[in-house]
Amino acid sequence: MASQRRTITGVAWSISSKIAIFTLKFVSVPILARYLAPSELGMVASGMIVITFLLMFAGAGLTAGLIRDAREDAVSDNTVFWTNFAMSVFLGYSVYVFADPLADLLGAPEASWLLQVFSPLFVLYLVPDVPSSLLARRMAFDREAFVTVVAEAIGALAAIAVVLGGYGIWALIAQLYVSAVLRFVGLFIAAAYWPRLQFAAHELKRHASYGMRLVGADFVNFLSFQSPIIVITRMLGLPDAGTFNLTNRLSDLPNQIVLTGLMSVLFPSFSRMNDDTLRQSEILSRTTRATTLLLAPLLFGIWAVAEPAMAVVFGEKWLFAAPVLGLLAVSKGIMSPCGSFIPYLKATGHASVLWWFGLGRAITVVSAMVIGASVDGLVGLCLAVCIANVGVLLAYLAVVLKVARLPLAQGMRDTLLPLGLAAVMAVAVRFLLESGAFGLDRPLLQLALGVAAGGAVYGVLLALTQRRLILELVRRT
Repeated sequence: MASQRRTITGVAWSISSKIAIFTLKFVSVPILARYLAPSELGMVASGMIVITFLLMFAGAGLTAGLIRDAREDAVSDNTVFWTNFAMSVFLGYSVYVFADPLADLLGAPEASWLLQVFSPLFVLYLVPDVPSSLLARRMAFDREAFVTVVAEAIGALAAIAVVLGGYGIWALIAQLYVSAVLRFVGLFIAAAYWPRLQFAAHELKRHASYGMRLVGADFVNFLSFQSPIIVITRMLGLPDAGTFNLTNRLSDLPNQIVLTGLMSVLFPSFSRMNDDTLRQSEILSRTTRATTLLLAPLLFGIWAVAEPAMAVVFGEKWLFAAPVLGLLAVSKGIMSPCGSFIPYLKATGHASVLWWFGLGRAITVVSAMVIGASVDGLVGLCLAVCIANVGVLLAYLAVVLKVARLPLAQGMRDTLLPLGLAAVMAVAVRFLLESGAFGLDRPLLQLALGVAAGGAVYGVLLALTQRRLILELVRRT
């Protein structure tokens, strides 16, 4: 019970921090969108693809080993720290020197100078991974949440100040650097970790043997989640890449609020239960159903109110992107049960399963995107991702049920039933808005009506089908 309370408390802190960040982005992103061109947003998105991709390999999954260790060890911590530091300096220098060919590879040669500007981010992002992992291992999510919120808040304010000053794309650059620097400093202080000159090759080998398996899984997941920018940039151009980046930010906010916070807590929590597989399976079932019941209606609901949402949040000039926003939200909603699947498989030592499965998923999704973009441009690409994700979810479900030894009926109840409830709600809201029954012609009023109607319909559906789970969660909190 104590472990369960720590898990619930950790989830609460993580989600609270994500809500605060969501609020900041809900204010800052629309302001930036009104002053920046789609091509500028696309340029930054393309540049960050390179940074994100290389960071995935730079850490080699070493910090995941620190989280799983039975106890903290200074020599192990310092070994990982200095390895990360050396890799971050090497990669930063390499990106600076080879910025031109990397930009050409992306299909965005005009982003070459931006890659050089981004090159120091490797140190700012990778080096604090050790104190961040120590906080996760201690279940001290409140400290990390505070640091993250403060860093994101000040970064957002800096971006708004720069864009209002007329400096365009430099607003996004300022936001990245201000947030990264503050997070860098804050995590070291929060974890009270100060590196010493210690290094042990056997510790590096031990963590690398586990971490490299996770890197393989992260790599194929990267292909699934980040490849759209590359495909769009090369096939459709930077303006469409910018449109995708903007709508993806908005559609991803529910995931950033709930999913990222939940996954960061579930990985160490599942790791602590490795001696109690029955308990792991019970927690997996509950968290899967609760996550899907919370996330799916938010994401499917974005599809239902996509047009008034785009007009209200980003302005009339972005109204053309409403179909893209809606389809992206649906594609993420379909995958919402995976918020508990992935940390479960990682914690139980099934990284190889994640890798092979992720490889098949990457091939499926990338192929679907290429076909979709060829047929109907950006909208076709997003629709193809939705279709591909249905197959991916069913495959994920089959794998997890086999590993956790859960019955098929329980898996269907935990995943497909919540998705069905969210879909019914979204279709009802969309029908209500398109019917014009209330005669509302202002986007803000349409958005308010859609949110209110969606909440009412979904509340009724939950009361009819999920009363036992809701009462149980309320009692345990």
